[in-house]
Amino acid sequence: MSKRVLMQGNEAVVEGAIAAGMRFYAGYPITPSTEIAEQSSVRLPQVGGTFIQMEDEISSMAAVIGASVAGVKAMTATSGPGFSLKQENIGYACIAEVPCVIVDVQRSGPSTGLPTSPSQGDVMQARWGTHGDHPMIAVSPSSVSECFYKAIRCFNLSEKYRTPVILLMDEIVGHLREGVEIPSVLDVEIINRTVKSSEGHQPYEGDIHEIPGWHLNGGGRYNITGLSHDLSGFPTNSNEITDKLIRRLMGKIEHNADDIIEYEEKYLDDAETVVLCYGGTVRAAMSAVLEARKQGVKVGMFRPVTVWPFPERRLKEISPKVKRIIVAEHNYGQIVLEVERIVKNDCKIDFIGKVDGTVITPAEILKRIKEGK
Repeated sequence: MSKRVLMQGNEAVVEGAIAAGMRFYAGYPITPSTEIAEQSSVRLPQVGGTFIQMEDEISSMAAVIGASVAGVKAMTATSGPGFSLKQENIGYACIAEVPCVIVDVQRSGPSTGLPTSPSQGDVMQARWGTHGDHPMIAVSPSSVSECFYKAIRCFNLSEKYRTPVILLMDEIVGHLREGVEIPSVLDVEIINRTVKSSEGHQPYEGDIHEIPGWHLNGGGRYNITGLSHDLSGFPTNSNEITDKLIRRLMGKIEHNADDIIEYEEKYLDDAETVVLCYGGTVRAAMSAVLEARKQGVKVGMFRPVTVWPFPERRLKEISPKVKRIIVAEHNYGQIVLEVERIVKNDCKIDFIGKVDGTVITPAEILKRIKEGK
């Protein structure tokens, strides 16, 4: 029987992760994600899992990779400064194709900034934080309930596409408390990794766009490296093999975009203005949209749930049909750059951003909506 409980977004992430099969957590406490570590330390032993507090964020990411390679679904959580420290090992997980989930509860920066204040300043770091061309999936929840279900989705995407996935939260959602329905029996699919026999298969075998099966849990041993590698997993200096590897890593995400990308639309049928927002900014934006429509303003909302890959194709369909897109985000302008790249001259683009540690209010968004009606 399902139960309704009052919990934080951070707590809901842990419950969702455990429901998805997460049985290993390694991390280091950092505001505003600390409750994820605290809750994991309590809940994992109850389900036969393992929690370990590491000495820093670098080792935390390494431990998560090691646990995943050993066959366990693994997760870590952090915030801005810790997210920066994890980047080298995130890159390792990308090229070695090791599934894992990294939760980033964003806070104001740069550096240690305002540790307890909201921000969405890690959006571009989530996509390009580790060096080199690499695949990346980042999912942005906007409610406590979504923290539960999107944590599950992150594990599913990670296992399906053999890649690290980022649950890109922010302080607003992480510390938000709401009533959440926790189901006794999940009504969503749980994806587990496939295992191939080592006989007749190379560990990184696969044509362009393909995801290799695992040689773990009885599937045999194989070499893992952060270097460019051949199908056997051993390092190579071959330009041809490296080219094929990188194109396959990128292609497995790009060519499965329809399966990976998720977005939400409200009132776009007659909209002349669209507010584009994500994560903790969504509540304020939706309140402003509803109030504006009461006043006769034709406005809608477009929300990328999957921030990376960005829902480029859908935005390109919307932009010629509207007069203006208002991008609202808690930073100096990050997703707005992506919107400008995609929309070009299709319509006017406005921006509302905050970097002082306070939240964007419905009144501020409503004012901007009405200014250009």
